[in-house]
Formats: sequence, C-alpha cells, structure tokens
Amino acid sequence: MENKQSSSPASFVDSTVVPGDVVLDLSSMTNQTIKLGGGLRQDCDAISAMKAGTLRFSKPNKYWIESSQKRYVPCVEDTILGIVVDSKADNFLIDIKGPAMGFLPVLAFEGGTRRNIPKFEVGTLLYLRVVKANFGMNPELSCTDASGKAAEFGPLKDGYMFETSTGLSRKLLSSPTCPVLEALGKRLSFEIAVGLNGRVWVNAASPDTIVVVANAIMNSECLSGAQQIIMVNHLLKNIQ
Repeated sequence: MENKQSSSPASFVDSTVVPGDVVLDLSSMTNQTIKLGGGLRQDCDAISAMKAGTLRFSKPNKYWIESSQKRYVPCVEDTILGIVVDSKADNFLIDIKGPAMGFLPVLAFEGGTRRNIPKFEVGTLLYLRVVKANFGMNPELSCTDASGKAAEFGPLKDGYMFETSTGLSRKLLSSPTCPVLEALGKRLSFEIAVGLNGRVWVNAASPDTIVVVANAIMNSECLSGAQQIIMVNHLLKNIQ
C-alpha cells in the first residue's frame, strides 16, 4: 500500500517549507473557506509554497509563509508604510518598497469626494492598507479600513522612519507583544507604526527616545526574547 504524506491543515503549520511543497489539500478540507497570504499559490485543489520560509496560520482561516527578506511582496489586507513619489489627477503614486509602485486613488479616504481631495507633498509618509495585489499589476492602496473608516490610516507626521526586514516587521506586529516593544513600553513613552513591508515609524517627545527605540528594534532581529530585554536595559542606561 502506498504511504501518502499527510496534508491536513495542521501538518505543515510552523514548519519550514520550500518552493514547490504542497502544504494544503483543499479536497480534504470540505466546507472550509481559507485566505492565502504571501508566499502561497493555488493550483486546483493544491496549495503550494512559492518561497522558502515557515508556514504560519492565524485564526480563523489565514495561511501565509513567513520569511525574512528585504524586498516586500504585496498581499491583500497588509498594512504598510508608503512614501508619496508623485501625484496624478486620479491617484497618488506610492513607493511601497516592492517590485512595483502602488497607487492610492484620491477617493480612497473616509468620506472622500471630488470636493475634498487630499493634497500630499512628495515624500509624505502614509500608513496604508493593500486592497488589491494582482500579479502583473500595480497594487491598489487605501487609507481606510474594510468598513470605510479612517481608523489609524493616513499621513504620519514628524518622527523617524527606518527600514527593517519583512520578517522583523511581522515579529513586531505579533501577539503576544514582541519582547523588545514590551520592554521599551515599560520605560519609555513613544508612538510606533509598523508596516509589513519592512518600514517602521517612531515618534516621541524627545529625540533621544526616538534614537533608543529605533536602535533597540534594529538590534533585536537576531536576539531571543531574554536577550532583547537585556539589550533594551543596556541602551536605556545611556539616557538616564
């Protein structure tokens, strides 16, 4: 009798996969609806990996491959930090640190109409949501959540923006709170916005606080949770 490798939803979760691995078999997942994140593609009933990394799952039904890379590959519903590079009649062109520019329609704002089109200068930093990310097309962006509300989306003023790997960005947005952010939050007061495209924005009342937070985050990528806390305590000694 031929032995077949199990392809149940839990088989590959939190395991390392490589391009070509079939990680899910939809024929064995009847009456289930799933969402595919970055690094996965569907071919009939087979869901296979397109890049090397770790297969992740979040409730209720989303799967994606987590990996650390410099170039960002857009995925629907990702929250990202983009930089305005040009303004057109109907949209803004946005640098999203990906293979192609994203476009932000001038009406993709809460209550957006032709009479109140926002004006952004080149270089403006925006917190955005990816609405469409089809292969061979420029990603479409929005400054609203799925219900059409502005929520936390929009321009980020002042502060400091720096770039990280996409893997570190996901760690910063993970639950429970990433140890480096938890340790910093207990001692310092600051604002932070993290984009899944490997960009982080930090703002605080003191420039010294911004520098410490940025350095702590950039130094944390290859450290364990305990090492992150020790590193934060060491950095904080320099400003106290």
